[in-house]
Amino acid sequence: MASKGEAEGLALIQKGLQSLKDVNTPHVFVVMGASGDLAKKKIYPTLWWLYRDGLLPPETHFVGYARSKLSVQDIFKKAEPFMKVKKGEEAKYEEFQKKNKYVQGSYDGTQDFSKLNKAIEEIGSCNRLFYLALPPSVFQSVTLNLKAVCLAKGERWNRVIIEKPFGHDLESSNKLSEHLAALFKEEELYRIDHYLGKEMVQNLMVLRFGNQIFGPIWNRDSIASVVITFKEPFGTQGRGGYFDEFGIIRDVMQNHLLQILCLVAMEKPPSTEAEDIRSEKVKVLKCIKPITMENVVLGQYTGDPEGEGDAKQGYLDDPTVPKGSVTPTYACAGLFVKNERWDGVPFILKCGKATNERKAEVRIQFREVPGDIFTKGELKRNELVIRVQGGQGEAVYMKMMVKKPGMSIESTESDLDLTYNRRYKDMKFPDAYERLILDVFCGSQINFVRSDELKEAWRIFTPLLHTIDKNKPKPVLYKYGSRGPKEADELLRHLDFHYTGTYEWNAPYSQL
Repeated sequence: MASKGEAEGLALIQKGLQSLKDVNTPHVFVVMGASGDLAKKKIYPTLWWLYRDGLLPPETHFVGYARSKLSVQDIFKKAEPFMKVKKGEEAKYEEFQKKNKYVQGSYDGTQDFSKLNKAIEEIGSCNRLFYLALPPSVFQSVTLNLKAVCLAKGERWNRVIIEKPFGHDLESSNKLSEHLAALFKEEELYRIDHYLGKEMVQNLMVLRFGNQIFGPIWNRDSIASVVITFKEPFGTQGRGGYFDEFGIIRDVMQNHLLQILCLVAMEKPPSTEAEDIRSEKVKVLKCIKPITMENVVLGQYTGDPEGEGDAKQGYLDDPTVPKGSVTPTYACAGLFVKNERWDGVPFILKCGKATNERKAEVRIQFREVPGDIFTKGELKRNELVIRVQGGQGEAVYMKMMVKKPGMSIESTESDLDLTYNRRYKDMKFPDAYERLILDVFCGSQINFVRSDELKEAWRIFTPLLHTIDKNKPKPVLYKYGSRGPKEADELLRHLDFHYTGTYEWNAPYSQL
């Protein structure tokens, strides 16, 4: 049974869904690549949760399509460990399964797509959503066949969800964009970056533009540096062959971290409409020059002989990784937004695998207090930290100086803390994919990447990526389970981020 907070949250979403003009129109959600890893771990579980909570239009049906010879039962058996079906939900879950179909077919033949279209038409005249959970190598043939055979006609609409990577560099991304633009309208395309669906990423908008206290200080006069970090405490875990093709920059930095940078740096949009927000993000990207190697550190993890389990294995010990690979598993890069608000403020993007913790956060470090009257070196820089995810949960906290209890006037570091799991412990936090897939049903593109935004992102990173691909610089080594390469700390110091290590924030779980 849902808690009061969960029930209130769901009721608000359901109310918004009911306001749609075509809520009673039949809808079909087609999972292209239904046999794949993403489908079983994310897409099918997400569709089940939305269906369970009554967040989808009442007449919504689901069709899976893939090359594998499977049945609906096979798909659900594979996805079962990720569905999180609770006691008492069995009947609803069975009802959900009955709304599913599966069609086997190739990705390059119109005959099989005609079978898919027939399965959709059996449902009736409906709006059609196609989720391309597929490798980029088949995007072109699949979208051509969808356009030729499977799209809805007349008053019904079509929406196509595309998973990253959106190309490999600027040229390939532009080719993909041109190909899609020839087949679909921009409003029919939903380029999904699941980080934009995370609760705390979305909270950046409200924090920035809903609080008077931040407006006057959100600029180069008060802020010394901004660090956006993504860390994972595990390595490639046997998926090194896939990872080696892209590397950490293409996998995380060029998309997830750059999207967060845009939300931190953009000007206040005229409204919360999708196009207003996306236009402001593009303006930020246009102010960023391409990254150069002088402000970049690349790393690759090695095994820890004293570690346990996977920690003993380095990246090159993964049998799926090409021998002698110099693909970075860690990257730290400094960017600069050349506009009036941010000129001179470094935006530092850090991401790495096999580090000491699971964490994704934005850390805004403010300048020193002018005219320090206290003991020299006692005052540390204030920091506003937005923790997107991590082992200690979502949070917003402000690191600040306070008087140390006692007779003397000594200062010490403390924080103002908003830990979400404590403050909102009865609220339902939707998974990022829940929010994003629901957005597609509702026709909201606020959390999806526009074509010009994608072009600017690749413009910033492509020269660096081509330099790495051509010159193959050897990454510095760091031990599995460490903070990362010490060279990254040196780059941060050079870019005016002060790391003291004298204070560590801990979520007060003892109070939960």
